[in-house]
Amino acid sequence: MKSVALRRAGSLCLLMLLLAPAGRAVGDDWPAWRGPNRDGICAETGLLQEWPKDGPVLLWKAQGIGEGYSGPAIVGDRLYTMGDRDGKEWVFALDLTKEGKQVWATPIGAIRHKGSGFPGPRATPSIDGDRLYTLGINGDLVCMKVDDGSILWRHDLVKDFGGKIPNWGYAESPLIDGPWVVCTPGEAKATMVALDKLDGKPIWQSKAGDPAAYASIIKFQVGDVKQYVTLTAKGVIGVRASDGEFLWRYDKPANKTANCTTCVAFRQTVFGASAYGTGGGLAWVHETPDGFVAKELYFTKKMQNHHGGMILRDGNLYGSSNNELNCLNYRDGKVRWSSHEPGKCSVLYADGRIYCRDEKGPISLVEATPEGYHLKGRFDQPDRSHREAWPHLVIAGKRLFVRDQDVLLCYDVAGK
Repeated sequence: MKSVALRRAGSLCLLMLLLAPAGRAVGDDWPAWRGPNRDGICAETGLLQEWPKDGPVLLWKAQGIGEGYSGPAIVGDRLYTMGDRDGKEWVFALDLTKEGKQVWATPIGAIRHKGSGFPGPRATPSIDGDRLYTLGINGDLVCMKVDDGSILWRHDLVKDFGGKIPNWGYAESPLIDGPWVVCTPGEAKATMVALDKLDGKPIWQSKAGDPAAYASIIKFQVGDVKQYVTLTAKGVIGVRASDGEFLWRYDKPANKTANCTTCVAFRQTVFGASAYGTGGGLAWVHETPDGFVAKELYFTKKMQNHHGGMILRDGNLYGSSNNELNCLNYRDGKVRWSSHEPGKCSVLYADGRIYCRDEKGPISLVEATPEGYHLKGRFDQPDRSHREAWPHLVIAGKRLFVRDQDVLLCYDVAGK
């Protein structure tokens, strides 16, 4: 067994490579699921602090992106997303300078999985330099050129790694980290895998033994040891980034139906949560002579987060707990305020405000403060589909993007 010192040395040597710049996504870009840092936080300022009665100004509407719940990824003047259309699963590129006009569309496979009543892809593409990486509902992992959509390499997570498609299909958005793309096929042979992002060749396969759920991986670090953390069908797990070795687990935040929420991390703590009567808990991850352990600091039923995500800002954790928008003290889990008004919503932070999208459709602007619930605007989007409004909101270039099945709406949220 390798000593702790050797493990740390090996991880440290690899760390410089893993932290290499990730392409040309800069400034106001939103290049991946939940943004550049996978935390749902937009760094832009100068945005509207309060909305007019009917909401911000609608700049344009685009159609033709198919059926599904894939969110937008934005780099420069291009927006990328996924959808089902004409019996196939597609990746789309839209031109934001031409009101969302389609630049290219590439099919990645036939529609084989119906989403158990909620059809269409769920993953948000990850943009890295001149390449795009995304995952279809059937487990089709593809690497494409961003300029024309041509496929450079692909894997089938089921056939190539022994993965098993979850009940509602694969929903994870692949993580690009330095030279690697990392995702979760699930099951015994490859709970998590790291691949060379240039040619798709496997680097390592982590054999934690957990089936895949619907959450996406985040980066995490304890001391010298860089880790990848995700919520599987069994619980929150951490594996070593350098070789995929399973390090620790924290099972209490998982339920037996659907674990969807991307975890939140701060320093040496990880917060994981799920719905279906479960809730969320904060774990302190640290190294002992016997290896890494995750010690629970608290658990709360007040963060039964389904798939709307959570925001950690200034020591406060914001997120939907069933039909309540809650603000919790991250340190101890105590509720600072709650409101049913935004509904069961996804959350996005920008410029002192929480952008909330109720799965029934209404979009709310809420002040991000622990002092109390303060609504700063609310509106109903046009052209609402009959499906749940599950795609998360995105802000890029002072524009708010709203995906609803085949429709993409672009709003001006620049401060006046």
